[in-house]
Amino acid sequence: MLYLKAFHIIFIVTWFAGMFYIPRLFIYNTEAQERPEAERRVLQEQFSIMMRRLWFGITWPSAIITLVLGPWLLIRMGYAPYLFEQPMRWLLLKLVFVFFLYLYHFSLHRILRQQLAGRFRYSSQQLRVWNEVATIFLVSVVLLVVVKQGISLVWGLAGLIGFVVLLMSAIRIYKQLRKR
Repeated sequence: MLYLKAFHIIFIVTWFAGMFYIPRLFIYNTEAQERPEAERRVLQEQFSIMMRRLWFGITWPSAIITLVLGPWLLIRMGYAPYLFEQPMRWLLLKLVFVFFLYLYHFSLHRILRQQLAGRFRYSSQQLRVWNEVATIFLVSVVLLVVVKQGISLVWGLAGLIGFVVLLMSAIRIYKQLRKR
């Protein structure tokens, strides 16, 4: 059981590593559009290689293994029959966040396919904001797992909203610093 839990955590970490880094590559690839033709071509070829290797070699396999190990762990720990009972509501809420995390993963896949096809629909600033979505999910899920019943839903949501405001403010400040 402990090995199962350990491997689940390891693949969550590698999945998040991929979701944290791929948007950075999207940003660099987008910003390469502003370079002279020869430089742009070399940069985008290299970024395409890096994006493919990261996404298909690390991120996708980690997402799939996480998806297999999570329910397996849920069943082995005996939580599955009690998901809708009061003491386990934190786990149900965590699974809702995980569902939206997979939607985020699919959105990154869509952006990857667009960029590999030479379509750049988002500015580097928009991608910087989108890059922080994984952070919001990570904080939400970890707090739910660790704190569980120790915090009310209202305070948890208020804290999450405060965290999002702080992240967006940091992005705005960074943008202003870059312009100088």
